[in-house]
Amino acid sequence: MNTTPKRPSPARTRLIDAATHLFYEEGIHAVGVDRIIDEAQVTRATLYKQFGGKENLVLAYLRNEDELLRAMFADAGAAVSDPDELLEAVIAGIAADIRDRHTRGCPFINAAAEYPDADGAVRALIAEHREWFRSTLQSVAEGAALERPADAAASLVLLRDAALVGGYLDGDERVNPAFERTARSVIAAHRAR
Repeated sequence: MNTTPKRPSPARTRLIDAATHLFYEEGIHAVGVDRIIDEAQVTRATLYKQFGGKENLVLAYLRNEDELLRAMFADAGAAVSDPDELLEAVIAGIAADIRDRHTRGCPFINAAAEYPDADGAVRALIAEHREWFRSTLQSVAEGAALERPADAAASLVLLRDAALVGGYLDGDERVNPAFERTARSVIAAHRAR
């Protein structure tokens, strides 16, 4: 029995790449299926065969964003063994993400604004991602022996949200130093005295 994970088809990959670019840059509802098909250079039948419709493509786009962020955290965790250094790597990683990748805000916040139904599939996926992010930060805070690690994690999630939006509105040159300074203040406030 072959247990090798199945690689996605090139057409599926092109569709997710096109959706990622267009949805993030222009907004999910602003981009029609025809535009995605054109950019991905596939047929309408291919899109519907791969995803069944636009909402499933939106979910695939958000899952892809989630997987990339999880991989970034896993890489940081594998590269750094000291808990305090890992906290610093998380702060630096978030700042780099705002500067280099997510220059138009948080893809999850942006999608949530376009999908107000809190019980819908898109919002459920966003909630799952945010819970993972919060619990991961809490684990990092626990590893560094911060007091009230859940509170520290909640503060860092809030700061990241604000920094992603602020980075888009005010530019990372202004926002990143403020984010890093404030995140370090949160961590210092939760150090055991």
